[in-house]
Amino acid sequence: MQIALRARKRRSRFMVLVFAALCAAFALSLVPLSAATADEVGTDEYDFIFSGNVKNDGVPLEDVLISVSGNGYEAEVETDAEGKWRIGVPEKDTYEITLDESTLPDGVIVAEGSATTEVEFGLTSNKSVNFFLGEGVRVTVSFWDQLADRAVNGLNFGLMLALAAIGASLVFGTTGLSNFAHAEFVTFGAIAAMVFSTYLSMPILIAIPLAVILSGALGFVLDLGLFRPLRRRGIGIVQLMIVSIGLSLALRYTFQYFIGGGTYQLPGAGAAEINLFGAVSLTVTDMVSMVVSVVVLLAVAYWLQRTRVGKATRAISDNASLAAASGIDVDRVIRIVWILAAALAGLSGILWAYFRPGIKWDMGAGILLLIFAAITLGGLGTAFGALVGSLVVGMIVEVSTLWIPSDLKYVGALIVLILVLLVRPQGILGRRERIG
Repeated sequence: MQIALRARKRRSRFMVLVFAALCAAFALSLVPLSAATADEVGTDEYDFIFSGNVKNDGVPLEDVLISVSGNGYEAEVETDAEGKWRIGVPEKDTYEITLDESTLPDGVIVAEGSATTEVEFGLTSNKSVNFFLGEGVRVTVSFWDQLADRAVNGLNFGLMLALAAIGASLVFGTTGLSNFAHAEFVTFGAIAAMVFSTYLSMPILIAIPLAVILSGALGFVLDLGLFRPLRRRGIGIVQLMIVSIGLSLALRYTFQYFIGGGTYQLPGAGAAEINLFGAVSLTVTDMVSMVVSVVVLLAVAYWLQRTRVGKATRAISDNASLAAASGIDVDRVIRIVWILAAALAGLSGILWAYFRPGIKWDMGAGILLLIFAAITLGGLGTAFGALVGSLVVGMIVEVSTLWIPSDLKYVGALIVLILVLLVRPQGILGRRERIG
């Protein structure tokens, strides 16, 4: 009797253990083993999002593993029942997107070399990457459509680059200074617009003009408090250039101290694109940016050609001593040029933040070399030369990605600069100078 009772107790304990194990297994099955069990990863945490579809002959494929890697970041996700997936990434940069072929259904394969693709964001914070498997469903864009799209983007980039380049060119023409701190004027304008619009909750149409005015005020303060006293002491151009490099570093790391190393967005960034013609698509912000750039550049051209201060600026660029002997207040004109140059650079930074999109503490330094390249290509010290050089550089930077990797697009602009200077050392609109 006791033996039977003990056996019954053992069986009861065994059944309890089995039941507990089954409950534990069921509970574990409800917990996601990884982020790959959902069709979205990081979309709530990050502003930049890759998304797409995986289909075979038009039929969505579920549970296909997609991974994104780059810049020290990795994430993966599985497609949902409709074959869709989305992954958020922390920075707007180049990433590798890979389809795991082992997760495809039997009999479905990926064409050789197309399981992994290198992708970068365009003008918005969203980028679609689709994997269409099977014949007759792959959508391709013709070379001429791609060329038209890149040319329009190059024109947009060239116009905003011209705003910064013209100001730097005017400063060089009137003072002989290659101002390396000009890049920080670009960054300052974008940061000021962000502070007014995001932190002070001002409408963006009010925040942008205030940011441009504040940028001009920064140029006035730096000339009045730093560069004008140095000029009056007879400091040479090389020493002034070194001072501008030090000022650039000081301002750049001051920006980093206050806003950190992250990327911030202005209101309206990442708006949906509107198809204009063919493969050319622009956002409303892009179109407004191009119109504003053209209007401001025309206003600067009118100022240089028709106003007394503009004519005095051109006279000082030609011969500062002769201009002073003619009764022109050189210091006053140079002060106005510094204000104008800083304001134009600030506006360029705001437009660049929308084009990029994003604001970072060192964003101006990223295009400083292109600004100098545009000035040199167009002709040193000539405002109209800086405009022409900027349009050429902007077009080359964007169009060259049809043949070379996007990481090398800035190199293509510099190669063209070298080739042009070998043929025409004074630049496109520069005047040949006699030495000796």
